[in-house]
Amino acid sequence: MYIVAIGWAYVILMMAVTASSIGKALAILILLGVLPLALFVYVADGPRRRRRSMAVPNEVTGQRDAADPKSDQH
Repeated sequence: MYIVAIGWAYVILMMAVTASSIGKALAILILLGVLPLALFVYVADGPRRRRRSMAVPNEVTGQRDAADPKSDQH
């Protein structure tokens, strides 16, 4: 997953370096680099975040299980 993000960042960086002005370079970096990369990493990392959140026990999150009568007695 990260090799794709690194490759995309490299291509966008090279596009920004060859831009004719600093304003265009910053626009390229932000609009074609930072925003799409952030979205890609968020979407691609979704399954891992979901597995991690399901693996966290209730004691750590502070949630109580209604089926467990001892969960509200600390």
